[in-house]
Amino acid sequence: MSQPTIVDSHCHLDFPDFEGELPDVIQRALDAGVERMVTICTRLDAEPTVRAIAETYSPVYYAAGVHPMRAGEEPLVSADQLISFAKHPKFVGVGETGLDYHYTAETKDIQQESLRVHIAAARETKLPLIIHARAADDDMTRILSEEYANGAYTCVMHCFSSSAELGKAALDLGFYLSMSGIAAFPKSKELRDIFVSAPIDRILVETDSPYLAPPPHRGKRNEPAYSALTARVGAEAFGMDYADFARQTTENFDRLFWKAAR
Repeated sequence: MSQPTIVDSHCHLDFPDFEGELPDVIQRALDAGVERMVTICTRLDAEPTVRAIAETYSPVYYAAGVHPMRAGEEPLVSADQLISFAKHPKFVGVGETGLDYHYTAETKDIQQESLRVHIAAARETKLPLIIHARAADDDMTRILSEEYANGAYTCVMHCFSSSAELGKAALDLGFYLSMSGIAAFPKSKELRDIFVSAPIDRILVETDSPYLAPPPHRGKRNEPAYSALTARVGAEAFGMDYADFARQTTENFDRLFWKAAR
């Protein structure tokens, strides 16, 4: 009997951690049942590299944007720049973008401006917005809601580890929450409870590799294959059979990331 298949909805295959190893990394993912991966570009000068990875490996798709921690380091991206990427058949999402006041609160004004530009591009292309949120829950809730009132768009709260309030606000707008290795840590019961309180048809799974490896690899380099480990913890938290959880989260991915759907 073949093993259930899942999707790693967020990884960073262009990072130096994987240099020279991509064929093996992708094969290990496929061997673990991870049938597709979305590799995320966090700065525009890396877009050609990230695009080339998606073009080279058939299970890999890509998204591009300016990470909030980089928003103050380069000229403000335009919606037209982001929209132009959407012509590529394997470009499936806008971002990651968002707000990070933990490390880069001093650039919060430009982060907010950049976030709104990314939302405009997501709205125009009908592709999902990929959100990074850290230590900025109030502003994140406000901006996502204000912008949604200006015109609907779709969105995933990537590597969700924020408050229950931000989770609820995102779900109320019809958005998705993505489980990373953080949700699989033994001490993350409170976070797992937030996920379990969400509708199962709004849950995705990701690695955010090379970061945040789930047990038993915690503290080591993460890779897409390990999203299957997080998914097993997710299935347990939801009280579901792994095959059912895998199927449901894959359906969720296909609905949101429609350009990468099976």
